Amino acid sequence: MKLTIERDKLFKVLQIALGAVARRQTLPILSNVLLSVKGDQLSAKATDLEIELIGTITLDGPAAEDGEITVPARKLADICKSLPEGTMIKINSGRRATVSAGKSRFALSILPVAEFPSVEESQFGVAECVLPQVQLKSLIAKTYFAMAQQDVRYFLNGLLLELNQGVIRFVATDGHRLATAFLEDDGIKQDKNLQVIIPRKGVMELMRLLKDTDDPAHIAIGSNHICIRTDELVFTSKLIEGKFPNYNAVIPKNGDKEVLIEANQFKQALTRVSILSNETYRGIRINLGGNLLRLFTNNPEQEEAEEEFPVEYKHSDLEIGFNVNYFLDICNTVTTDQLKLTFSSSDGGILVEEAGKNNVCYVVMPMRI
Repeated sequence: MKLTIERDKLFKVLQIALGAVARRQTLPILSNVLLSVKGDQLSAKATDLEIELIGTITLDGPAAEDGEITVPARKLADICKSLPEGTMIKINSGRRATVSAGKSRFALSILPVAEFPSVEESQFGVAECVLPQVQLKSLIAKTYFAMAQQDVRYFLNGLLLELNQGVIRFVATDGHRLATAFLEDDGIKQDKNLQVIIPRKGVMELMRLLKDTDDPAHIAIGSNHICIRTDELVFTSKLIEGKFPNYNAVIPKNGDKEVLIEANQFKQALTRVSILSNETYRGIRINLGGNLLRLFTNNPEQEEAEEEFPVEYKHSDLEIGFNVNYFLDICNTVTTDQLKLTFSSSDGGILVEEAGKNNVCYVVMPMRI
């Protein structure tokens, strides 16, 4: 393999692949990136056996010699990063990979291409759909923060993707809160309800790599994997085995007390009051009554914080405790100016929706304070 490429282009394609390279690997080949050149196309592939990332870029012209090599991913990326912008880099393969730029020269060890693991594309035949990247990223962004982290209920450590009769939906829960968002699209031809769980690491990589553009993202689902393709990358991930909880059963249906609040005002009040909340439990009480919303908190140092602002609330007085971080996460995600909060009792979950929209909702379970 012989090619000449601008430093910025090589670094861009390596950054895509690096998300699948763990710093500690049990197999030496997993620390490498597979560089493939064919004509004027360069791809960089990396995997940790859970996710696989392939970045692709078009060269300014055909490579001097097509081929494939595997080189240490982070070392090559660090070399690119250390070189000035606009530098032209030459890569030649032999017993070692030679990387040269100006008066700099590096010789990197290589491992056999045949040892590099790969996911068989034939596995993807269960379901397919196409969405603009911006819509796919938005659905994930509105839900992924509610995923569990290292929960023994392994199926909570991921994001549920559901396809059913023209609807794509994402759901996340850690057992204390739930987030769900859906989109109706005629291009989704799935007749029977299909649910798959994307692992947390894969979800975080999608949030990093998807762009806010209308360029298409092709989703293909197999029996054990999911693949998402764009013009610049191919993302492949194993799916989490297990049955996701019945999220519909968690969403409150009998709430009879509603209040509309300004999202930014609520966020600022929560931020101020949370300063004196218990650092471990982050508990805050919300009190509704007399057309006022009041927030209270205290901590073991006997410090207290209180905030109130007017709202339109014509129901019986209500006080309920919750983890302030859960509401702050919601406030950081919503795109509407107002939030609608629906309560049933001080023991029931709080339903949070974006005012004027019905495709996104959140549930925050109460806590005793």
